[in-house]
Amino acid sequence: MLTQRITPDGLAYRDLNGNSRLDPYEDPRLDVDERVSDLIGRLSLPEKIGLMFHTVIEAGADGSVLAGPGAISKSGTAEVVTSKLLNHFNVHHLGEPRAAARWYNAVQALAETTPHGIPVTISSDPRHSFAENAGASFSAGSFSQWPEMLGLAALRDPGLVRRFADTARREYLAVGIRAALHPTLDLATEPRWARQAQTFGQDPALVAELGTAYIEGMQGPCLGRDSVACTAKHFPGGGAVKDGEDSHFPYGAEAVYPSGSQEAHLSPFPAAIAAGVSAVMPYYSKPIGLTLRGIEADEVGFGYNRAIITDLLRGELGFGGVVLSDWELVNDNHVGDQVLPARAWGVEDLDPAGRMQLLLEAGCDQLGGEECVEILAGLVADGRVSEARIDESVGRLLRVKFELGLFDDPYVDEEKAAEVLGERASHAEGLRAQSASVTVLKGSLPVTAGRVYVEGLDRAAASRLGEVVDRPEDADVAVIRLQAPFEPRDDLFLESWFHQGSLDFPPGLAWRLARIARHCRLVLDVFLDRPAVVTGLLEVADVLVADYGTSDEALVDALTGEVEAVGRLPFDLPRSMDDVRAHPEDRVGIEDPLFPAGFRAS
Repeated sequence: MLTQRITPDGLAYRDLNGNSRLDPYEDPRLDVDERVSDLIGRLSLPEKIGLMFHTVIEAGADGSVLAGPGAISKSGTAEVVTSKLLNHFNVHHLGEPRAAARWYNAVQALAETTPHGIPVTISSDPRHSFAENAGASFSAGSFSQWPEMLGLAALRDPGLVRRFADTARREYLAVGIRAALHPTLDLATEPRWARQAQTFGQDPALVAELGTAYIEGMQGPCLGRDSVACTAKHFPGGGAVKDGEDSHFPYGAEAVYPSGSQEAHLSPFPAAIAAGVSAVMPYYSKPIGLTLRGIEADEVGFGYNRAIITDLLRGELGFGGVVLSDWELVNDNHVGDQVLPARAWGVEDLDPAGRMQLLLEAGCDQLGGEECVEILAGLVADGRVSEARIDESVGRLLRVKFELGLFDDPYVDEEKAAEVLGERASHAEGLRAQSASVTVLKGSLPVTAGRVYVEGLDRAAASRLGEVVDRPEDADVAVIRLQAPFEPRDDLFLESWFHQGSLDFPPGLAWRLARIARHCRLVLDVFLDRPAVVTGLLEVADVLVADYGTSDEALVDALTGEVEAVGRLPFDLPRSMDDVRAHPEDRVGIEDPLFPAGFRAS
């Protein structure tokens, strides 16, 4: 860790380049523009290039810095920091709070050995709820646990969303996470889409309102030393994917707009820009027949799409922040014996250099999931990308680091990290939000029972409902937890984590549940990470509730009435898969839903 130097007039500063004098970029008294301008003029081309990549590194469970590649990361941390000169990193799994903070501090110390000591920015996908998906989100672990964003949408409370985001901000700061690769502002209009759990549902106005509250809670009124910089995604709306297939994968490459509802999908983003969101991430999809605000998009992935990024986002909407591409648009990703093809939809015929050039020409500032600095150096050497173009993006990226205060004090307190992440009030509010977000679809709460039979519910938690018995024949009430159905897939890397395909429960389930219902009252809970077809369940359930990420304890709190379940559906529930297939992917709302968005049984 660098020792602070003191100027003759008593100013403490960090001598980041080791020249024993205070340079303008090291001077905390100067405004950000001066510091950015000074540093850009000092940087070598390799240092500038390193700023334009944002890849994954992994933390050792004990807080150690990994020497070599990990399960996800392509290179060892020292290599990407000191040789490739990268300083933006996405982290996946973290150990307990002290270890996470220790790891972060060690990475910052490593960054101090680079020529100008540019501090590291650590980013994260959502990590405060339940869904575990290496391509989208992580379960809470040591962080306070809340419902998925769908659950916050079910509560329809901007104040709660703002408090949640403020809690997440404090917990992120404690372990050194300074950039959030969220909120997700996509509309959940296509019932089969795998990424709805992290959205605020299908209603454009609600998504805009809650997304703005989220940014305010994370960033504050402007970026500062206590902020976490947000990335709004996926511009200009990623939910209208053909047949509900996700654009991580070749079969989900296309975004389609059969009902002409493209403006609805765009509408949350102007609100996020007005709230000062730090960065915007375009999605992988290539739009088919898309025109927005009179701007016609090319049929190439949004990250490659100059009409979308430069003309629409920068020009029409006036966004001046960072544009971060989604992950791995340049190179295929090989992990073990699996591969995930580069999401170069519409430009598959280009080589990696051609793809990178097109991304920069479109207006991307930073390349997510990549560390191939040699390709960008080659593009500059060949005259295909100018250093002036690189300086544009470098200026935006450095501005965020300065605004966050990373150049002046990037370190965290390892002991305080454990205190912040262990705050009982935060965990209690998260637990209460889980319970409150539960949505009653049929019947009423509370549930009372002398004897209870359970499936998918911890017996200790269930004992608060009544005496737990082993057979439905001996029970007064059966409580069974279900997961919204999906089709397991595992040919491509990441595929197994994505819940895709049919929303129908298997045909034998209703028959088996009916047998249980012949012996006792039947209470069903369905985790809705997607809008399942629950039509068959209605016929056998006495009480049917939905949750969006709820622990066993939180569910029992809702079922017993200890916390009132006030959640309302954040999206329509379809009657059948035939209705899903007939529904235009982009249209907000199913024509004749079984239960409409906003529904809650009275």
